[in-house]
Amino acid sequence: MSRTFGAVIIGDEILSGKRQDKHFAKIAELLAARGLRLSWVEYLGDDRQRLAETFKRTMADGDVVFSCGGIGNTPDDHTRQAVAAALGVGLELHPEAFEELKIRFAGEEISDQRKLLVTFPAGVRMVPNPFNRIAGFMAKDHYFVPGFPQMAHPMIEWALDTFYRDEFQPVADSVEKAFLLTGPNAYESALLDLMERIVADYPSLRLFSLPSLVGKERRHLELGVEGAPELVDRAMEEIRVEIDRRDIHWEWRP
Repeated sequence: MSRTFGAVIIGDEILSGKRQDKHFAKIAELLAARGLRLSWVEYLGDDRQRLAETFKRTMADGDVVFSCGGIGNTPDDHTRQAVAAALGVGLELHPEAFEELKIRFAGEEISDQRKLLVTFPAGVRMVPNPFNRIAGFMAKDHYFVPGFPQMAHPMIEWALDTFYRDEFQPVADSVEKAFLLTGPNAYESALLDLMERIVADYPSLRLFSLPSLVGKERRHLELGVEGAPELVDRAMEEIRVEIDRRDIHWEWRP
């Protein structure tokens, strides 16, 4: 089984609706292109204590986590301090990231304010930033990158290709098939026993059940599985036999 991948997306501006998140879909896309799946995502505001508690929990869980936002040097950026608290360490100027910063601002004064950009939790490693050479950092399979998509996404891609190639899965080896079920018995509660049996018999597949409503009326239930093609075909045939037995109308989802 591959590692569990998650994302933390940070910023009051996203939670308030002032800006739309552009990270979730892209991270899922980057993982899918490597045969991997994003298992969870959390949206958090600029709250240092909540961030620290979240990172302490996710680091203990052992997941691979991509955190976007909050690593700047303004008073509303709390990620660096929150990670330091989660790790139980202080902050220090990161020497390798500082060398990158000096290249970025060649010929200009490196003020204390600019040094804050590469003042990271003690002991972390640098995540290179190909966009403007202002680095992010990593610790315990967590990768902390800026909120700007044009910076964050290449940095996440670098982390995947550098550290997790052994986790990559052949993309063509995974397929998804589903039925659209209609009729008076085409609802989730009536099919729980069937779903539980499929999940138990095919633990490597991902089962999904997606009801569709028009107003208050059920339109259809999309029921399917995803995974290795041969197993998907076998599981779908078992589902088909059972829904035929229950006189539930079905058609293949386009």
